[in-house]
Amino acid sequence: MIISEKKPIEDILEYLKDSQKVIITGCSLCASTCKVGGEDEVAEMKDTLEKNGKKVLGYKVLDPSCNLLKTRKDLKSLKDELKDADAIVSLACGDGTQTVAKLVDIPVYPGNNTLFIGEVERVGQYSEACKACGDCQLGWTGGICPVTMCAKGLLNGPCGGARDGKCEVNPDNDCAWILIYNKLKELGQLDNLDKIRDPRNYQINSHPKKINLRAK
Repeated sequence: MIISEKKPIEDILEYLKDSQKVIITGCSLCASTCKVGGEDEVAEMKDTLEKNGKKVLGYKVLDPSCNLLKTRKDLKSLKDELKDADAIVSLACGDGTQTVAKLVDIPVYPGNNTLFIGEVERVGQYSEACKACGDCQLGWTGGICPVTMCAKGLLNGPCGGARDGKCEVNPDNDCAWILIYNKLKELGQLDNLDKIRDPRNYQINSHPKKINLRAK
């Protein structure tokens, strides 16, 4: 899931300093789960903007905001409002915000900061799990990602700087390679560590990426 947090309202009001008539969009999936883009958060943003002198012409939780074709269809319900609005505040991730921006001819401003791809440990508690590196290593590391979990992204074992099982870069984090070692030992797969892995190929992770399954 894409994890986001609310952007400070001061930032949003700065974006809207030259705008008076606003539309708010949310997202039914990740942003709703993170409590930053669902019905309640859209309603809260509406109240906040109106208290700061903005006129909210309409609002909608898109389902989801990152689906281009579905968002184009959903925005038709705001067709009249879009004619008069001079800005949209998007309570989605960066992807969902960019999707909305592609479909309208007025500024679209982010209401959230996109943080990482991660796990929902419990409501309001999330942890980063994946950097979308384009070359998944989980098959030989016991399901623990060295690219994400290791602060240095190492593929060939620990750097040697760990102390008491903690990372030298951030002592709040466990050393990823100690976690990997223990997991592989538990699985009976410690021989996975005998192979020297090739350096990461950053070329396969050049941006922006596109995938066209129809062309395959």
